[in-house]
Amino acid sequence: MFTKVLIANRGEIALRVIRTCQKMNIQTVAIYSEADADALFVREADEAYCVGKPPVNQSYLNAEEIIAVAKKSGAEAVHPGYGLLSENASFATRCINEGLTFIGPSPNIIASMGSKIEARKTMKEAGVPIIEGINTSLESEDEAKLAAKEIGYPLMLKASAGGGGIGMQLVNSEEELVKAFAGNKKRAESFFGDGAMFLEKYIAEPHHIEVQILADSHGNVVPLWERECSIQRRNQKVVEEAPSPFINEETRNKMLEAAIKAAQHIGYTNAGTIEFLVDREQNFYFLEMNTRLQVEHPVTEEITGLDLVEEQLKVASGADLSFTREEVARNGHAIEVRIYAEDPKTFFPSPGKITEFKLPEGEGIRNECAIEAGSQVTPFYDPMIGKLIAWGQTREEACSRLKQALEDYKIVGIKTNIPMLIKTVSHEQFLKGYTTTQFVNEYYLPLLTSTK
Repeated sequence: MFTKVLIANRGEIALRVIRTCQKMNIQTVAIYSEADADALFVREADEAYCVGKPPVNQSYLNAEEIIAVAKKSGAEAVHPGYGLLSENASFATRCINEGLTFIGPSPNIIASMGSKIEARKTMKEAGVPIIEGINTSLESEDEAKLAAKEIGYPLMLKASAGGGGIGMQLVNSEEELVKAFAGNKKRAESFFGDGAMFLEKYIAEPHHIEVQILADSHGNVVPLWERECSIQRRNQKVVEEAPSPFINEETRNKMLEAAIKAAQHIGYTNAGTIEFLVDREQNFYFLEMNTRLQVEHPVTEEITGLDLVEEQLKVASGADLSFTREEVARNGHAIEVRIYAEDPKTFFPSPGKITEFKLPEGEGIRNECAIEAGSQVTPFYDPMIGKLIAWGQTREEACSRLKQALEDYKIVGIKTNIPMLIKTVSHEQFLKGYTTTQFVNEYYLPLLTSTK
């Protein structure tokens, strides 16, 4: 096992990794930008090094400086968290070339799954259902129009290297496609350095459901049940729960088997997530694979009793998985909401200083948060500032605990999405357990109009 690990990330995920390392008697090395010098995760690490100015490209994406800090500090491994460099194949390669263990899959797998076009091809080869669409990059509007005629509208225009909903748009006609193509291609080039675009058939009333897997370097793959992640705004997840209240046991077992098949086909190792879109008839289709720890991993931990970060560290050190699929029981129900520093009506970021702060407590309540009273939420980073997780023996109990915890949550000094979350988890459609990716548009936004 490692004796010292560098965490190439910030905020709540850095603090989350630190907590597990402390439990395992592993020393931690934090990196931080000038804007995060006084952050909680910096103080909690055994060592901390400044890697640059506030903008991410001058700090948290500064691979050379991060690797230099890892070597200087004597770290043996690098945990990338999620976002930032976590799915950067070049960074993983640089770590390995410098004698550092990258806590994640191999760089070639990161690269192949990082391209949605290549991932579609690979999953088709593995026998995993994929959405009707094209498996080549569209270079021009004319190519897009021809492909669209073959598939038929409505369609999803997507960036091959995309993530977080960037470069993705629903188009219902050729006119909409022409208007959307250039702008989304430009955004993809700006955010990902890759403007490759493709088209997929639009799935009506889609549920976004994903399967968490763990795989070791000895060929063992274990699925850790599924998570429902359908409630999203701007194509980014806001509420996640496990297990899914929508799918039946037959569909669940088929999805778990498909996830195993996918992971084995590509020789996957460490923690990963196979994401699917599921239609109203419970047909499911591969969406993408995230080759890292997910933001929503706590709900899986709550229903399985596992520490996924601990399992990541063990697998990266060469150990076999210490459990089989049959040994991972599913206990109760867990729901996570993401707390954002943003206006609950416009979803625009709301940076500023937090003047008062109090986390909710109670049975079945878990907080993942790296802020405190006096913390400054800057405009430089993702506005997610924490996660609130509620567990219960039943979904009804988890919902009740979550709503109460949200009402007890106190953040003063900035706007947050907590009012939006309270409305969401109180809504009858959510309580029924039938939420598609259109929930916010269909149920939350109309509430804002009706209360004006």
